[in-house]
Order: sequence, then C-alpha cells, then structure tokens
Amino acid sequence: MPERGAPVPHTPRPGCTAQETAPGTAGQAGTAEAAPAAGAATAAGANGADGAAPEIGAEGAAGAVGAPRAVPAPGPDRAPARDDGAAAPPARTGRGTGGPKAPGAPGKRGARGAGLFLTFLLGGLTATPPLAMDMYLPALPEVTRSLHAPAATVQLTLTACLAGMALGQLVIGPMSDKWGRRRPLLTGIALYVLATALCVVAPTAGLLIAFRLAQGLAGAAAIVIARAVVRDLYDGVAMARFFSTLMLVSGAAPVVAPLIGGQILRVADWRGVFVVLTAVGVLLGALVWARLPETLPPAERHAGGVGDALRAMRGLLADRAFTGYMLAGGFAFATLFAYIAASPFVVQEIYGASPQTFSLLFGANSVGLIIVGQINGKLLVGRVRLDRVLVAGLLVVIAAAAVLLLMALGVFGDVGLVPVAVALFVLMSAMGLALPNTQALALMRVERAAGSASALLGTSSFLIGALASPLVGIAGEDTAVPMALVQLVAAGVALGLLALCRPRGAGADGAGARAEGASGEGEGR
Repeated sequence: MPERGAPVPHTPRPGCTAQETAPGTAGQAGTAEAAPAAGAATAAGANGADGAAPEIGAEGAAGAVGAPRAVPAPGPDRAPARDDGAAAPPARTGRGTGGPKAPGAPGKRGARGAGLFLTFLLGGLTATPPLAMDMYLPALPEVTRSLHAPAATVQLTLTACLAGMALGQLVIGPMSDKWGRRRPLLTGIALYVLATALCVVAPTAGLLIAFRLAQGLAGAAAIVIARAVVRDLYDGVAMARFFSTLMLVSGAAPVVAPLIGGQILRVADWRGVFVVLTAVGVLLGALVWARLPETLPPAERHAGGVGDALRAMRGLLADRAFTGYMLAGGFAFATLFAYIAASPFVVQEIYGASPQTFSLLFGANSVGLIIVGQINGKLLVGRVRLDRVLVAGLLVVIAAAAVLLLMALGVFGDVGLVPVAVALFVLMSAMGLALPNTQALALMRVERAAGSASALLGTSSFLIGALASPLVGIAGEDTAVPMALVQLVAAGVALGLLALCRPRGAGADGAGARAEGASGEGEGR
C-alpha cells in the first residue's frame, strides 16, 4: 500500500454519468491529474500569501457536515469507488503537508465548530439569490402600483437580477481561479451593497431594472465563489452531501425571506425591503472579511489571462457529461424560477390571498425543499446512484407540473387555492432531489478550474431561468396556465438532456451495476 498522500494510479473506464475521463482544462488533457485534498495546509499556504483571515483548520475545512473521513489511501491496483457510477479521479492527497485530521485528533471540538461556521457562512453566501428574489416577491403587486408599471415590466426586475447573476458568474468564476477566492468575493459583496442601496431610491421602473441588473452582477460573486470553495474542499460523495447540507442553510432563506418581506410591508413600502437587503449584504461582507480563509493556494491558481480561462471553459464544455448535467440543471432551475416569478400573482391576484398568506405558503414550499434535500444528503447519497435520484426527482416535478396545468385549464373545475398549493408543494419538494445532484454530478467531472466550472453551472442556470420570467407573464395576471406550462416543458427538457450523460455504445446496464457495487463498497469503507 502506498504512503498516505501519494498519488493513486487511475485507469479511466467507460460508463454512465461521469464515467468518461473529463477532458483536460487549462493545460490538462485526457486523464485528470491528482489534486490535493483540503487539510491543515489548505488555508495556511493561501493565507500566508494573501493575508487572509485565520485558517479554519484541518477538520474545520474538510470536516464540516458530510466531510470525507480520514481513511487509508487505496492501493495501486484499486481506484477509489464513486457512488454515481463514475470512474473515480485520482485521490486528493492533501495540500501542503497534510490531509484531513484523523478522528479523535487534538482540537477536534474546535475544528468542528469552525467547520459548522464555514457551512453556515457558505450557506449564507449561496442564499444571496433567494434573499434578493424572495424577500421582494410579496411586494411585486405594490411595485406595479407605486411605479405605475404593468406586471410584465415589473417582472423584468426579477429577470434583470437573474441575468446579472448569470453574467457575473461567467466573469467572476475565472477571476477567482486566477486571484484566489477572497479578493473577488469581498469586492463583489461591496458592489452588491452599493447596488442594493441604489434600488432603495429608484424613482422609475426602468432605473429599478438597471439597479437590479447591477445588483445581480455583483451578487454573482457570492454564488460562484461559494460553490468553488466547496469544490476546493470536497470530492465525490462528500461533495454531494455537502451540497445537500448547504441546502439546509440556503434553503432557509426562501422560508424566512417572504415572511420578512410580508412583515416589512406592514410597516414600510417596497423600498424597505431593499434597506434590509443592504444590511444583510453588509453583515455577510463583514463575516467573510473576518472569518473566511483562502481555500485556493497560489500554487493551484491559473497564471494565465482571458485566453486560458476561455480554454478551460471550452475544455469543460467539450465534456459531454458535464455539459449534460449543466444544461439539465439549468432547465430544472427554470422550473423553479417560473414558480418564483409567477406565484405572487397566481396566489394573490388569481386566488385572492394576502401577502402574508402567500409568504406562509412560499415558506412551507421551501421547507419541503429543505426536508427532501436532507433526505437526499443523509439517506440517498452513497446508497443510491446519484443519476437515478436525479431522474426520480425530475419525474415527480413533471407529474406535479402536469397536474397544475390540468387544474389551470379547468379540467377539474374550480379547484380553489388548496389543491394548487399542494401541487406546488410537491413540485418544490422534488427540487431537493434535482438541484443539488445536478451540481454535484457536474463538479465531479472537474479536478481543476473549479471557479470556471462553477461559473458555467451558475451562468447556464440563471440565463435559462431568466427566460422563464417573461414567459410566465405573457398571458397576463389572470391565468396560471403559462406558469404550469413553462414548468412542465422545462422539467421535461431537463430529463431529456440527461441522455447526454449516458455512456456511448452498449453496456449501460453493466455500468449501472458496477456503479451500485462501487457505491455500496465506498459506503462500507
């Protein structure tokens, strides 16, 4: 058995999901190189160079919820198993001098506390989109009246923010591969705070759309870099579990954001919502400045410029499986955003619910998404192939969207709010199986250029999702048919795109059997 920390020889094999060896990016070709795992030196090397905040520690960085355990490295005749049916990449060997702390190592309690803080901080950063979107949702009807603008125009404030977040990720992701994670993140948060403050004083719908676009461009830093940090620290099953854990934190934002927004509207107008969002941005910036270490050491950064970043992205897009999961995740997100953009008008204008009732229903749907996301991370990951869980989630979404469409068309008569709310709850809950697994399966293809990969994932999701906003309002405010139809079509396209991730030629069933065996074997270890 080789010494711990030695690179593990790996022979790629064909198979489902991520079974083909990912094409090289930024100088890689064919077989992925062995990449080090997060450990005691993860933050130390980068912080020493960049003057970042004190490091979280070995188990704090790699020992948060769902983190990989310290286990002996596999022998040269046995590549590490992966639960998604993929050929495993070479094992991460530990940056600098060491890998994750062994269980029971000194300082375990403090490291776990730091790791828990990291989980909540990254969750807070990934919660930037739902905070910026969902806290504002109960105010949409009031904004139309206050700015004397039609509903379709006001919905463009959501589209502008979403498009800004999509394009911003495409720029900031490669920047974080070149300059590290901290500096682009802090700069983005500062600009996000400024743009949100400008939304408070926007006098017209046109200016509000422009400020929301700037808000999205700057806020993209929080999303793309948080996801890249996860890829810096985790791999395989541990990464899938950590994404599900992040959903517990970031998923709480859609629960509380509409509730907070509804309560703000009791004491202030819609501008008060942006005052609160400004304060939240200031708080996140302070926490990142004080507590988030650098997770990308200088030795692993890309020294090149725009050309190298584009070559890295081209290499990622040439990977059939990565592109399939990326596009499937984008259309799954379009299903979610169709709900976000249309539900305020469907629930409040068509069914006559108050902003507070809408906030409660929206929060209940988010609780369902969180619960199913935790079932995914705690019970399914490592026991069931990730691609099968993903397909099951999309099938449930399609079924719920079909029922919604039939109700909106009047097939069941005048059903009222309760059946519609139940169907929306089922649809949203099933997203807890679809969203984290598309991200995890795509990022499992990547050993380097995690920022560029995260940017492509985020950009595709937000751009495709942005298309859903004008489509759901195309028939006006008096029907839910466009919302249900967009959800049904988007989920169906997402399911169809998973065909890109299947192995070429025969042998898919055999690959699936091998994946299940690898999953059980990996869990047993």
